[in-house]
Amino acid sequence: MSKYITGFQNLDKTSLTVAGGKGANLGELARIVGILVPDGFCITTEAFKRIIAGNAGVEAMLDQLALVPATDRPAIASISAGLRHEIEAIPVPADIREAIGRYLTTYGPTGAYAVRSSATAEDLPTASFAGQQDTYLNIIGEEAILSHIRKCWASLFTERAISYRNQHGFDHRTVYLAVVIQKMVFPLASGMLFTADPVTSNRKVVSIDAGFGLGEALVSGRTNADTYKVRDGVITEKTVPAKTLVMEATIAGGTQERDLPPDQQNRQVLTDPQIHELARIGRRIEAHFGSPQDIEWCLAGEQFYIVQSRPITTLYPLPAVSDHQPHVYISVGHQQMMTDPIRPLGMSLWQLTAGRPMYQAGGRLFVDVAPELATPAGRQLMLNVLGNNDPLIKDALTTILEREDFIRLVPDEVPGGPAGGPALADYQTLKDFDPSVVGELIRQSQASIEALREEIREKTGPALIDFILDHIRQIRGALKDPRSFAVIMTAMNASVWLNEHIAEWLGEKGVADTLTQSVPHNITSEMGLALLDVADIIRPNPAVIDLLQQAVDDSFLNQLDNVQGGHKARKAILAFLDQYGMRCSGEIDITRPRWREKPTMLLPLLLSNVKNSVPGAARQKFEEGLREATRKRDSILDRLRQLPDGDEKAAAADRMIQLVRNLIGYREYPKYDLVSRYFICKQALLAEADRLVQAGILTDTEAVFYLTFDELGDLTRTLQADNQLIQQRKADYIQYEKLTPPRVYTSEGEIIRGSYKRENLPAGAIAGLPVSAGVVEGRARVLREMGEAEPGPDDILVTSFTDPGWTPLFVSIKGLVTEVGGLMTHGAVIAREYGLPAVVGIEKATTLIKDGQRIRVNGTEGYVEILDFG
Repeated sequence: MSKYITGFQNLDKTSLTVAGGKGANLGELARIVGILVPDGFCITTEAFKRIIAGNAGVEAMLDQLALVPATDRPAIASISAGLRHEIEAIPVPADIREAIGRYLTTYGPTGAYAVRSSATAEDLPTASFAGQQDTYLNIIGEEAILSHIRKCWASLFTERAISYRNQHGFDHRTVYLAVVIQKMVFPLASGMLFTADPVTSNRKVVSIDAGFGLGEALVSGRTNADTYKVRDGVITEKTVPAKTLVMEATIAGGTQERDLPPDQQNRQVLTDPQIHELARIGRRIEAHFGSPQDIEWCLAGEQFYIVQSRPITTLYPLPAVSDHQPHVYISVGHQQMMTDPIRPLGMSLWQLTAGRPMYQAGGRLFVDVAPELATPAGRQLMLNVLGNNDPLIKDALTTILEREDFIRLVPDEVPGGPAGGPALADYQTLKDFDPSVVGELIRQSQASIEALREEIREKTGPALIDFILDHIRQIRGALKDPRSFAVIMTAMNASVWLNEHIAEWLGEKGVADTLTQSVPHNITSEMGLALLDVADIIRPNPAVIDLLQQAVDDSFLNQLDNVQGGHKARKAILAFLDQYGMRCSGEIDITRPRWREKPTMLLPLLLSNVKNSVPGAARQKFEEGLREATRKRDSILDRLRQLPDGDEKAAAADRMIQLVRNLIGYREYPKYDLVSRYFICKQALLAEADRLVQAGILTDTEAVFYLTFDELGDLTRTLQADNQLIQQRKADYIQYEKLTPPRVYTSEGEIIRGSYKRENLPAGAIAGLPVSAGVVEGRARVLREMGEAEPGPDDILVTSFTDPGWTPLFVSIKGLVTEVGGLMTHGAVIAREYGLPAVVGIEKATTLIKDGQRIRVNGTEGYVEILDFG
């Protein structure tokens, strides 16, 4: 092995920096017994570094590229063309030319070769970079090979490669290119093999794409491919479409396309025995690399050759389990309206709080419901409670249950329901109770929070960890308070009763949505109105508004005292933060910054309220909602009394209306209670982390976010930190941010996507779950972070999820569309209270709907229409 050139036998998976992803993987493949890899050698990244080192033209253009925004496509195209022209013109140094010539003599100087780019940022576990650099097939002769080596070097700077690196955060100066020179195989057939189904993500299924001749026609999409699926040694699916052309190598070098004769177009490319053999090869390669693989293969004569294998980077990771039993994982994030990744401290505290087994995967938490699905009562509980709140989950679970061989039904062991779970009948017990229990629960909570604030003050070190652990056990008990559960479930059941019976009796849908406007005790909707009150204090003071518009950090609070009206504004903002400063977007993760810690997060919403609302808007909004709910109640009762048995129907409906209005507001309180306690504990933990930093044990206070709660406890006792582990977890978290968690998936990795069973939708409408009645048109405002922009009065918010931290924005918009959510999740509850038409649970809504488009949201029927495509 020389510095610049080496054979495959000297390469393995550790050779990434020398041979790039493709070269390292080919070296590793060549070591697997029984796997055929065409012979070849690699021109290392050191050769690439040498040819560009000191090249003034290349250096200048790389400097330019570093300054160009990723969105400036024309500038990127211009720099890309310049870089490629400059690199292709650089001659291959004489000593490298001679070394290449010696290797070609060994393998056959007059033979045909594939010349393939192999970048150091390529075929990685977290990013494949597939197809970003160039490959050239059937290159004959030393001069032609040298020319194409330069083309490969230059292809590191194609527009697509530059854009891909921009998207994945790779520095262009730290990515280098090796070139693989490989003896050409002239295949009868070729294609791709995935050791996990690329559509469903099922790890049990091998998926094979096959076409005649070279694989480039398949990759470019110029011809169809046969598709075969193999599971547990059985071919479960074969699709054999018409294949109109084939790409082949020419005698003079290069490739050409040829039309297939009609009698060959519908022929199956691989025989069944060949399909089985290729599937076995795929499993052997997967076992060697230890993860699902995306494999390029070709068939020459009777032999399969493997010309590449890379990790499948699009699969969502599976939880680590030691058994081989079937599991059905439901996303906790979809239930909590927060699908972003959670840092280790946040995950461990949430698990301790929930008090039930959870599984971690991709920085998210999942609950295994397979035990519940195994019993008749458990199935009823899952489908009727969890499923009714989120129809996509219900449909996914139904799909799984229809596969009778996956979850086998066993008799109930506990009469009335699965062990440890309350029977549905237990939630029907408060139809005649005194609603004053809500006030009692809130007063009890507030007293407990104040006690926590006092008791934690003097706790440090292991005593602090033990105290918080004990308090979390108390929280867990409080969350299971039967009175609290009963209030929430009675309100939910009363809402369902009203919607079902009024639709049946009067033909009107979604009446509970209007009846829940401006209810008492809704701490979250009160928060949004409170920010409107703060805007009233700021609005008359131009100097305050100017200061807030220019604020770049949290020092603005101290600066307010220096401008006219600022003292009163500062007092109002601080009062708001005293009441609600523990909240933020993604608040179930204790590690996320709270408004109290970063008040600048509130400024876009506050300034929007100043600009777009009128004085007294909070009171007006509440009173308007109250009037609307009262009108709806009176209208329903009057119309019911006109029906047969009308007085009885009206009395029953009136009772349900009272239950809904007196109880539904409490639905938001337990979360407020929890995040209040989390914030108090977080402040104490950060103070402890600061002491560890001062002692030189940790590098920064937020390092504790990347430890589990148990690990943090050990740290306070041993005073020894594993900083390498912390750094690895920080890197993992960055990768987890790029993943999209599934709602429901199985231990086989299969993502089960539910669908809405809907008929008679308008053409082109996007179906979702109707959660707040009404129809509204407006401008789509697609946001992924709450503070990205100031909403306008004509805006309909389109986002991934909304938890209570988004509520202040709700007073400024006219409708809501989310990718995540259910009937009783936060966004739905608050949208109903504010009277905002809302549709949730639209997968990829933030992609399907573009920012600025005119859309119509039908929150009664549950769909969104795009009115313009500009």
